[in-house]
Amino acid sequence: MKGKIATPLMGNLPQQRLLPGYPFECVGVDYAGPIMSASRQGRGCRLMKVYIAIFVCFTTKAIHLELVGDLTSNKYLMALYRFISRRGKPVHIYSDNGTSFVGAYNEISKFLKANCDALSDTVVSQGINFHFIPAYTPHFGGLWEAGVKSTKYHLQRVLGNCNLTFEELNTTLTQIEAILNSRPLTPLSTDPADYTPLTPGHFIIGRPLISLPQPDLRQSTTSNLSRFARIEQLRQHFWSRWSKEFVAELQQRTKWQSGKSELKLDTLVVIKEDHLPPLKWKLGRIVAIHPGSDGIVRVADIRTSTGVIRRSFSKICPLPISSTSA
Repeated sequence: MKGKIATPLMGNLPQQRLLPGYPFECVGVDYAGPIMSASRQGRGCRLMKVYIAIFVCFTTKAIHLELVGDLTSNKYLMALYRFISRRGKPVHIYSDNGTSFVGAYNEISKFLKANCDALSDTVVSQGINFHFIPAYTPHFGGLWEAGVKSTKYHLQRVLGNCNLTFEELNTTLTQIEAILNSRPLTPLSTDPADYTPLTPGHFIIGRPLISLPQPDLRQSTTSNLSRFARIEQLRQHFWSRWSKEFVAELQQRTKWQSGKSELKLDTLVVIKEDHLPPLKWKLGRIVAIHPGSDGIVRVADIRTSTGVIRRSFSKICPLPISSTSA
């Protein structure tokens, strides 16, 4: 009962995480949920469990969300068909050994085996390679488990006792998908006058993801809002919670990389600011640093699109940069 387990060193990144290619060419998939959804609007509606199928790109970390009604193989296949129709057919799909994933693999394999003579070699060679991690080892799928956490952790807290219909919940998930794919990854260029970061949205549509302007509804009373305005309020609450968590992760990653908190000039940084609208990140470049009496730098001047501001290091999150440009 108290036997010690082996603790090997952390492995290297899989080869599929490092190979360049199209977005969603190699994906990991997992389920999040369940979430309660209303069968219709008004009184007397019946609540039912629904789930979220999360597809994560191995190379760009872009996220695609699909709402499914249950955990059967047929519903997963329909979600996979919708994903392929909009994002393209992946070459590799990684997942755990859930019955939905294994059942879908068996269904596709059964069709190919039954019709191998009628199908040409070209069609068969363009299939999907399914990969399953070992049983009871969720840490082997840390990439899609992180996507589940980013989606489910705040979504459940934002929804609370609000029961949306299937269509309303699908709309909310699509907007959450845009929020997650708007996160800044690295500077887009080394130009000091460029404040544009590289985001997963650049790989999907070739430009950053933006949203239509909406009034701030976070402080509004829920009972006074229409159902459409309620969905917008949920999106704004999700953005307020998740964006702060993501900025905190940027700071934590910086501390792990080195023991010194040095910021060099012209470094593109994310500035921690409250009350920003969804999909809006406040970015700037370091133009000056100010060491204290002990020689340690704790304050910096940042040039933004609206002017130069001064912030302490607790409000500055440098984007990851390559070692060649450091």
